Amino acid sequence: MKSIKQLVAGVSLAAVALGMVGCAGMSNQDKNTAIGAGAGAVVGGVLTGGSAIGTVGGAAVGGVIGNQVKPTR
Repeated sequence: MKSIKQLVAGVSLAAVALGMVGCAGMSNQDKNTAIGAGAGAVVGGVLTGGSAIGTVGGAAVGGVIGNQVKPTR
C-alpha cells in the first residue's frame, strides 16, 4: 500500500511540474481562463455530486468567467 501512495505522489508532482511549464508562455488572459476552468470544474463537480455534466458545465462557465476577468489598474 505504501508503494501505491508513493507512486500517486510522484505522478501528482510530475503533473504539477508539467502544468507549470505549460503555462510559461501564456498571456494573463489565457492563465485566467485556465484557472477559471479548473476552479469551475471543481465547484461544478462538488455541487452535482461528481456528475460529469456538472463538472464539464462548471469548467465551461469558469473558463468564460476567467477569460473575462480584467486586472485592476
